[in-house]
Amino acid sequence: MSDHPDGPAPYGEGTRAVRAGLPEPVKNEPPLPGPVFAAHFHLPGDVSGPYTYGRDTNPTWTLLERAIGELEAPGRQGREGVDDVETVVFASGMAAVSAVLLSQARTGDTVVLPDDGYQALPLVREQLEAYGIHVRTAPTGEDAQLEVLDGARLLWIETPSNPGLDVCDVRRLVEAAHAGGTLVAVDNTLATPLGQRPLELGADFSVASGTKGLTGHGDLLLGYVVCRDAELAAGIRRWRKIIGAIPGPMEAWLAHRSLATLQLRAQRQWGNALAVAQALADRPEVTGVRYPGLPSDPSHKTAARQMSGFGSVVSFTLPDRAHAERFMAALRLVEDATSFGGVRSTAERRRRWGGDAVPEGFIRFSAGAEDPRDLVADVLRALDSAGSGA
Repeated sequence: MSDHPDGPAPYGEGTRAVRAGLPEPVKNEPPLPGPVFAAHFHLPGDVSGPYTYGRDTNPTWTLLERAIGELEAPGRQGREGVDDVETVVFASGMAAVSAVLLSQARTGDTVVLPDDGYQALPLVREQLEAYGIHVRTAPTGEDAQLEVLDGARLLWIETPSNPGLDVCDVRRLVEAAHAGGTLVAVDNTLATPLGQRPLELGADFSVASGTKGLTGHGDLLLGYVVCRDAELAAGIRRWRKIIGAIPGPMEAWLAHRSLATLQLRAQRQWGNALAVAQALADRPEVTGVRYPGLPSDPSHKTAARQMSGFGSVVSFTLPDRAHAERFMAALRLVEDATSFGGVRSTAERRRRWGGDAVPEGFIRFSAGAEDPRDLVADVLRALDSAGSGA
Protein backbone atom coordinates (compact mmCIF):
# COMPACT_ATOMS: atom_id res chain seq x y z
CA MET A 1 0.00 0.00 0.00
CA SER A 2 1.22 3.48 -0.81
CA ASP A 3 1.62 6.15 1.83
CA HIS A 4 -1.17 8.65 2.26
CA PRO A 5 -1.12 11.98 4.13
CA ASP A 6 -4.13 10.90 6.19
CA GLY A 7 -2.75 7.47 7.05
CA PRO A 8 -2.49 4.12 5.31
CA ALA A 9 -4.00 3.89 1.85
CA PRO A 10 -7.50 2.39 1.71
CA TYR A 11 -7.92 -1.27 0.97
CA GLY A 12 -9.17 -2.21 -2.50
CA GLU A 13 -12.77 -3.13 -3.15
CA GLY A 14 -12.09 -6.85 -3.26
CA THR A 15 -10.20 -6.84 0.03
CA ARG A 16 -12.94 -4.89 1.78
CA ALA A 17 -15.67 -7.16 0.41
CA VAL A 18 -13.85 -10.27 1.62
CA ARG A 19 -13.17 -8.80 5.09
CA ALA A 20 -16.34 -6.75 5.62
CA GLY A 21 -17.89 -7.11 9.05
CA LEU A 22 -15.72 -9.96 10.29
CA PRO A 23 -15.15 -10.05 14.05
CA GLU A 24 -11.71 -10.04 15.58
CA PRO A 25 -10.13 -13.52 15.26
CA VAL A 26 -10.63 -15.86 18.19
CA LYS A 27 -8.66 -19.06 18.48
CA ASN A 28 -10.65 -22.15 17.49
CA GLU A 29 -13.60 -20.03 16.32
CA PRO A 30 -14.73 -19.64 12.67
CA PRO A 31 -13.87 -16.40 10.83
CA LEU A 32 -17.59 -15.77 10.28
CA PRO A 33 -19.63 -17.17 13.19
CA GLY A 34 -22.69 -19.18 12.26
CA PRO A 35 -26.25 -17.82 12.49
CA VAL A 36 -27.60 -17.23 15.98
CA PHE A 37 -31.12 -18.62 16.35
CA ALA A 38 -32.67 -16.99 19.40
CA ALA A 39 -36.03 -15.50 20.24
CA HIS A 40 -34.71 -14.41 23.64
CA PHE A 41 -31.41 -14.13 25.49
CA HIS A 42 -30.45 -14.73 29.12
CA LEU A 43 -31.25 -11.49 30.88
CA PRO A 44 -30.89 -11.66 34.68
CA GLY A 45 -31.09 -8.46 36.66
CA ASP A 46 -31.01 -5.21 34.70
CA VAL A 47 -31.71 -5.12 30.96
CA SER A 48 -28.41 -3.59 29.87
CA GLY A 49 -26.39 -5.15 27.08
CA PRO A 50 -26.72 -5.40 23.32
CA TYR A 51 -28.99 -8.47 23.06
CA THR A 52 -32.30 -8.71 24.85
CA TYR A 53 -35.04 -9.93 22.53
CA GLY A 54 -34.95 -11.43 19.04
CA ARG A 55 -37.16 -8.82 17.38
CA ASP A 56 -34.82 -6.03 18.45
CA THR A 57 -31.27 -7.33 18.00
CA ASN A 58 -29.33 -10.39 16.97
CA PRO A 59 -25.55 -11.03 16.84
CA THR A 60 -25.83 -12.23 13.23
CA TRP A 61 -27.47 -8.95 12.23
CA THR A 62 -24.77 -7.01 14.05
CA LEU A 63 -22.00 -8.46 11.90
CA LEU A 64 -23.99 -8.04 8.67
CA GLU A 65 -24.91 -4.45 9.51
CA ARG A 66 -21.27 -3.67 10.22
CA ALA A 67 -20.28 -5.25 6.90
CA ILE A 68 -22.83 -3.31 4.84
CA GLY A 69 -21.83 -0.08 6.58
CA GLU A 70 -18.18 -0.69 5.71
CA LEU A 71 -19.12 -1.15 2.04
CA GLU A 72 -21.55 1.76 1.79
CA ALA A 73 -19.30 4.23 3.63
CA PRO A 74 -15.74 2.91 3.86
CA GLY A 75 -13.20 4.63 6.06
CA ARG A 76 -9.45 4.38 5.83
CA GLN A 77 -7.62 1.08 6.14
CA GLY A 78 -9.32 -1.20 8.62
CA ARG A 79 -12.52 0.13 10.17
CA GLU A 80 -11.48 3.64 11.10
CA GLY A 81 -14.04 6.21 10.05
CA VAL A 82 -16.90 3.70 9.86
CA ASP A 83 -18.20 4.06 13.41
CA ASP A 84 -20.40 7.02 12.46
CA VAL A 85 -22.40 4.92 9.97
CA GLU A 86 -25.70 3.43 11.13
CA THR A 87 -27.03 0.37 9.28
CA VAL A 88 -30.37 -1.35 9.83
CA VAL A 89 -31.23 -4.61 8.05
CA PHE A 90 -34.75 -5.72 7.13
CA ALA A 91 -36.64 -8.75 5.88
CA SER A 92 -36.88 -7.33 2.34
CA GLY A 93 -36.08 -4.32 0.23
CA MET A 94 -39.65 -3.07 0.43
CA ALA A 95 -39.53 -3.30 4.22
CA ALA A 96 -36.51 -1.01 4.10
CA VAL A 97 -38.24 1.38 1.68
CA SER A 98 -41.35 1.52 3.86
CA ALA A 99 -39.28 2.10 6.99
CA VAL A 100 -37.67 5.24 5.57
CA LEU A 101 -40.83 6.73 4.10
CA LEU A 102 -43.18 5.92 6.95
CA SER A 103 -40.78 6.77 9.75
CA GLN A 104 -40.05 10.21 8.32
CA ALA A 105 -43.29 11.46 6.72
CA ARG A 106 -46.34 12.56 8.68
CA THR A 107 -49.84 13.59 7.71
CA GLY A 108 -49.63 16.86 5.79
CA ASP A 109 -46.01 16.32 4.71
CA THR A 110 -44.99 16.10 1.06
CA VAL A 111 -42.88 13.30 -0.41
CA VAL A 112 -41.34 13.38 -3.88
CA LEU A 113 -41.08 10.06 -5.74
CA PRO A 114 -39.84 9.16 -9.21
CA ASP A 115 -42.64 8.31 -11.64
CA ASP A 116 -40.44 5.84 -13.52
CA GLY A 117 -39.10 3.76 -10.65
CA TYR A 118 -39.67 0.32 -9.22
CA GLN A 119 -43.17 -0.93 -9.95
CA ALA A 120 -44.13 -1.14 -6.25
CA LEU A 121 -43.76 2.64 -5.86
CA PRO A 122 -47.32 3.35 -7.11
CA LEU A 123 -48.55 1.10 -4.29
CA VAL A 124 -46.36 3.07 -1.90
CA ARG A 125 -47.88 6.29 -3.21
CA GLU A 126 -51.42 4.99 -2.58
CA GLN A 127 -50.52 4.10 0.98
CA LEU A 128 -48.84 7.42 1.67
CA GLU A 129 -51.84 9.31 0.33
CA ALA A 130 -54.15 7.14 2.45
CA TYR A 131 -52.23 8.47 5.47
CA GLY A 132 -52.75 12.07 4.34
CA ILE A 133 -49.22 12.50 2.96
CA HIS A 134 -48.98 14.48 -0.26
CA VAL A 135 -47.02 12.86 -3.08
CA ARG A 136 -45.46 14.54 -6.09
CA THR A 137 -43.75 12.65 -8.89
CA ALA A 138 -41.37 13.45 -11.72
CA PRO A 139 -39.09 11.42 -14.01
CA THR A 140 -35.56 10.45 -13.00
CA GLY A 141 -33.94 11.73 -16.19
CA GLU A 142 -32.72 15.32 -16.60
CA ASP A 143 -33.04 15.82 -12.83
CA ALA A 144 -36.72 16.54 -13.30
CA GLN A 145 -37.48 16.02 -9.61
CA LEU A 146 -35.86 19.42 -8.97
CA GLU A 147 -39.03 21.06 -10.29
CA VAL A 148 -41.27 19.53 -7.60
CA LEU A 149 -39.07 19.77 -4.51
CA ASP A 150 -40.44 22.92 -2.93
CA GLY A 151 -41.53 22.30 0.65
CA ALA A 152 -41.05 18.54 0.54
CA ARG A 153 -40.15 16.56 3.65
CA LEU A 154 -38.41 13.79 1.73
CA LEU A 155 -37.05 13.25 -1.78
CA TRP A 156 -36.82 9.65 -2.98
CA ILE A 157 -34.28 9.06 -5.76
CA GLU A 158 -33.86 5.87 -7.77
CA THR A 159 -30.73 5.97 -9.91
CA PRO A 160 -30.25 4.16 -12.21
CA SER A 161 -34.00 3.81 -12.45
CA ASN A 162 -35.65 0.42 -12.73
CA PRO A 163 -36.39 -0.64 -15.43
CA GLY A 164 -35.63 2.32 -17.72
CA LEU A 165 -32.06 2.92 -16.48
CA ASP A 166 -32.19 6.71 -16.43
CA VAL A 167 -29.66 8.42 -14.16
CA CYS A 168 -29.93 11.68 -12.25
CA ASP A 169 -27.23 13.89 -10.73
CA VAL A 170 -27.41 12.90 -7.07
CA ARG A 171 -25.17 15.71 -5.81
CA ARG A 172 -27.21 18.33 -7.61
CA LEU A 173 -30.49 17.01 -6.27
CA VAL A 174 -29.10 16.65 -2.75
CA GLU A 175 -27.80 20.21 -2.69
CA ALA A 176 -31.14 21.60 -3.86
CA ALA A 177 -33.10 19.42 -1.44
CA HIS A 178 -30.97 20.24 1.59
CA ALA A 179 -31.15 23.95 0.78
CA GLY A 180 -34.89 23.68 1.31
CA GLY A 181 -34.72 21.42 4.36
CA THR A 182 -35.65 18.26 2.47
CA LEU A 183 -34.19 14.87 3.38
CA VAL A 184 -32.89 12.66 0.57
CA ALA A 185 -33.04 8.88 0.23
CA VAL A 186 -31.40 7.04 -2.66
CA ASP A 187 -32.40 3.56 -3.77
CA ASN A 188 -29.00 1.99 -4.44
CA THR A 189 -30.22 -1.49 -5.34
CA LEU A 190 -29.14 -1.59 -8.95
CA ALA A 191 -25.70 -0.04 -8.44
CA THR A 192 -24.74 -1.81 -5.18
CA PRO A 193 -22.19 -0.17 -2.83
CA LEU A 194 -19.39 -1.07 -5.24
CA GLY A 195 -20.98 0.91 -8.05
CA GLN A 196 -22.27 3.95 -6.16
CA ARG A 197 -22.17 5.36 -2.63
CA PRO A 198 -25.11 7.69 -2.00
CA LEU A 199 -23.86 8.83 1.42
CA GLU A 200 -20.64 10.08 -0.16
CA LEU A 201 -22.80 11.98 -2.67
CA GLY A 202 -24.56 13.72 0.23
CA ALA A 203 -27.72 11.64 0.64
CA ASP A 204 -29.22 11.15 4.09
CA PHE A 205 -30.23 7.53 3.45
CA SER A 206 -28.88 4.80 1.21
CA VAL A 207 -31.55 2.14 0.81
CA ALA A 208 -31.41 -1.14 -1.08
CA SER A 209 -32.83 -4.54 -1.65
CA GLY A 210 -30.08 -6.93 -0.66
CA THR A 211 -32.02 -9.60 -2.53
CA LYS A 212 -30.44 -8.48 -5.79
CA GLY A 213 -26.81 -7.77 -6.65
CA LEU A 214 -25.55 -7.37 -3.09
CA THR A 215 -26.05 -11.06 -2.27
CA GLY A 216 -26.34 -12.23 -5.85
CA HIS A 217 -27.47 -15.85 -5.57
CA GLY A 218 -31.24 -15.52 -5.82
CA ASP A 219 -31.78 -17.49 -2.63
CA LEU A 220 -32.82 -14.93 -0.02
CA LEU A 221 -34.80 -11.76 0.61
CA LEU A 222 -33.16 -8.87 2.45
CA GLY A 223 -33.21 -5.08 2.67
CA TYR A 224 -31.21 -2.41 4.44
CA VAL A 225 -30.96 1.27 5.27
CA VAL A 226 -27.68 3.10 5.92
CA CYS A 227 -27.36 6.64 7.25
CA ARG A 228 -24.97 8.75 9.33
CA ASP A 229 -27.43 10.64 11.51
CA ALA A 230 -28.03 8.77 14.77
CA GLU A 231 -31.46 10.31 15.28
CA LEU A 232 -32.62 9.29 11.80
CA ALA A 233 -31.25 5.80 12.37
CA ALA A 234 -33.11 5.57 15.69
CA GLY A 235 -36.35 6.30 13.86
CA ILE A 236 -35.61 3.55 11.36
CA ARG A 237 -34.85 1.03 14.11
CA ARG A 238 -37.98 2.04 16.00
CA TRP A 239 -40.04 1.40 12.85
CA ARG A 240 -38.45 -2.03 12.45
CA LYS A 241 -39.31 -2.82 16.07
CA ILE A 242 -42.93 -1.75 15.62
CA ILE A 243 -43.51 -3.53 12.31
CA GLY A 244 -41.32 -6.53 13.07
CA ALA A 245 -39.94 -6.73 9.52
CA ILE A 246 -36.76 -8.46 10.64
CA PRO A 247 -34.52 -10.81 8.64
CA GLY A 248 -34.12 -14.37 9.83
CA PRO A 249 -30.68 -15.23 11.20
CA MET A 250 -30.09 -17.72 8.37
CA GLU A 251 -30.86 -15.10 5.73
CA ALA A 252 -28.59 -12.61 7.46
CA TRP A 253 -25.77 -15.12 7.65
CA LEU A 254 -26.18 -16.15 4.00
CA ALA A 255 -26.12 -12.50 3.00
CA HIS A 256 -22.90 -11.86 4.92
CA ARG A 257 -21.29 -14.97 3.46
CA SER A 258 -22.21 -13.75 -0.04
CA LEU A 259 -20.50 -10.38 0.40
CA ALA A 260 -17.06 -12.00 0.11
CA THR A 261 -17.61 -12.54 -3.63
CA LEU A 262 -19.32 -9.21 -4.30
CA GLN A 263 -16.46 -7.65 -6.24
CA LEU A 264 -15.77 -10.83 -8.21
CA ARG A 265 -19.42 -11.14 -9.15
CA ALA A 266 -19.85 -7.46 -9.95
CA GLN A 267 -16.82 -7.25 -12.20
CA ARG A 268 -17.95 -10.21 -14.30
CA GLN A 269 -21.60 -9.15 -14.37
CA TRP A 270 -20.88 -5.53 -15.28
CA GLY A 271 -18.50 -6.64 -18.01
CA ASN A 272 -21.12 -9.03 -19.35
CA ALA A 273 -23.78 -6.33 -19.26
CA LEU A 274 -21.61 -4.02 -21.33
CA ALA A 275 -20.84 -6.80 -23.82
CA VAL A 276 -24.54 -7.62 -24.21
CA ALA A 277 -25.43 -3.93 -24.60
CA GLN A 278 -22.79 -3.49 -27.29
CA ALA A 279 -24.04 -6.55 -29.16
CA LEU A 280 -27.65 -5.37 -28.95
CA ALA A 281 -26.74 -1.92 -30.26
CA ASP A 282 -25.70 -3.50 -33.58
CA ARG A 283 -29.00 -5.27 -34.17
CA PRO A 284 -31.51 -3.50 -36.45
CA GLU A 285 -34.57 -5.07 -34.80
CA VAL A 286 -33.50 -3.83 -31.34
CA THR A 287 -34.35 -0.27 -30.30
CA GLY A 288 -33.92 1.81 -27.17
CA VAL A 289 -30.87 0.01 -25.80
CA ARG A 290 -30.06 1.49 -22.40
CA TYR A 291 -27.01 0.82 -20.27
CA PRO A 292 -25.29 3.64 -18.37
CA GLY A 293 -21.90 2.12 -19.18
CA LEU A 294 -22.35 2.62 -22.92
CA PRO A 295 -20.60 5.85 -24.00
CA SER A 296 -23.56 6.50 -26.31
CA ASP A 297 -26.14 6.18 -23.53
CA PRO A 298 -27.96 9.46 -22.69
CA SER A 299 -27.08 8.99 -19.01
CA HIS A 300 -23.44 8.00 -19.46
CA LYS A 301 -21.81 11.34 -18.64
CA THR A 302 -23.77 11.77 -15.42
CA ALA A 303 -23.31 8.14 -14.43
CA ALA A 304 -19.56 8.29 -15.04
CA ARG A 305 -19.24 11.23 -12.63
CA GLN A 306 -20.90 9.50 -9.69
CA MET A 307 -20.64 5.77 -10.32
CA SER A 308 -17.62 3.47 -10.24
CA GLY A 309 -19.57 0.67 -11.93
CA PHE A 310 -22.72 0.66 -14.01
CA GLY A 311 -24.60 -2.41 -12.82
CA SER A 312 -25.72 -5.65 -14.39
CA VAL A 313 -28.99 -4.54 -16.00
CA VAL A 314 -29.54 -3.69 -19.67
CA SER A 315 -32.90 -2.70 -21.13
CA PHE A 316 -34.02 -2.74 -24.75
CA THR A 317 -37.13 -3.05 -26.89
CA LEU A 318 -38.09 -5.60 -29.52
CA PRO A 319 -40.72 -4.83 -32.20
CA ASP A 320 -43.76 -6.24 -30.38
CA ARG A 321 -45.00 -8.61 -27.71
CA ALA A 322 -44.86 -11.72 -29.89
CA HIS A 323 -41.30 -10.97 -30.99
CA ALA A 324 -40.23 -10.45 -27.39
CA GLU A 325 -41.89 -13.68 -26.26
CA ARG A 326 -40.17 -15.63 -29.04
CA PHE A 327 -36.86 -14.13 -27.93
CA MET A 328 -37.45 -15.10 -24.31
CA ALA A 329 -38.45 -18.64 -25.26
CA ALA A 330 -35.31 -19.09 -27.38
CA LEU A 331 -32.83 -18.17 -24.63
CA ARG A 332 -30.92 -21.11 -23.17
CA LEU A 333 -28.56 -19.53 -20.64
CA VAL A 334 -30.94 -16.83 -19.39
CA GLU A 335 -33.72 -17.53 -16.90
CA ASP A 336 -37.15 -15.97 -17.42
CA ALA A 337 -37.47 -14.40 -13.97
CA THR A 338 -38.41 -11.10 -12.42
CA SER A 339 -35.35 -10.41 -10.29
CA PHE A 340 -31.92 -9.09 -11.27
CA GLY A 341 -28.34 -8.94 -10.04
CA GLY A 342 -27.82 -12.69 -9.72
CA VAL A 343 -24.96 -14.91 -10.88
CA ARG A 344 -27.32 -16.54 -13.38
CA SER A 345 -28.53 -14.21 -16.11
CA THR A 346 -32.23 -13.36 -16.03
CA ALA A 347 -34.55 -11.45 -18.32
CA GLU A 348 -38.23 -10.77 -18.73
CA ARG A 349 -40.75 -9.01 -20.92
CA ARG A 350 -41.42 -6.36 -18.35
CA ARG A 351 -44.87 -5.31 -19.58
CA ARG A 352 -46.32 -8.70 -18.63
CA TRP A 353 -46.83 -7.34 -15.12
CA GLY A 354 -48.82 -4.36 -16.38
CA GLY A 355 -47.26 -1.89 -13.94
CA ASP A 356 -44.45 -0.24 -15.89
CA ALA A 357 -45.02 2.38 -18.61
CA VAL A 358 -42.93 0.52 -21.18
CA PRO A 359 -43.67 -0.93 -24.64
CA GLU A 360 -44.99 -4.47 -25.04
CA GLY A 361 -41.63 -5.58 -26.44
CA PHE A 362 -39.55 -4.06 -23.63
CA ILE A 363 -36.98 -6.45 -22.13
CA ARG A 364 -35.17 -6.00 -18.82
CA PHE A 365 -32.02 -8.11 -18.98
CA SER A 366 -29.72 -8.83 -16.03
CA ALA A 367 -26.30 -10.17 -16.95
CA GLY A 368 -24.99 -12.97 -14.76
CA ALA A 369 -21.54 -14.43 -14.32
CA GLU A 370 -21.51 -16.76 -17.31
CA ASP A 371 -18.65 -16.75 -19.80
CA PRO A 372 -19.06 -13.52 -21.80
CA ARG A 373 -18.69 -15.25 -25.14
CA ASP A 374 -21.35 -17.83 -24.27
CA LEU A 375 -23.80 -15.25 -22.97
CA VAL A 376 -23.52 -12.92 -25.96
CA ALA A 377 -23.78 -15.86 -28.34
CA ASP A 378 -26.96 -17.02 -26.59
CA VAL A 379 -28.54 -13.59 -26.87
CA LEU A 380 -27.65 -13.24 -30.55
CA ARG A 381 -28.89 -16.74 -31.35
CA ALA A 382 -32.19 -16.01 -29.54
CA LEU A 383 -32.56 -12.78 -31.51
CA ASP A 384 -32.01 -14.68 -34.76
CA SER A 385 -34.56 -17.28 -33.75
CA ALA A 386 -37.12 -14.65 -32.73
CA GLY A 387 -36.61 -12.77 -35.98
CA SER A 388 -37.24 -15.88 -38.06
CA GLY A 389 -40.52 -16.52 -36.28
CA ALA A 390 -39.32 -19.89 -35.05
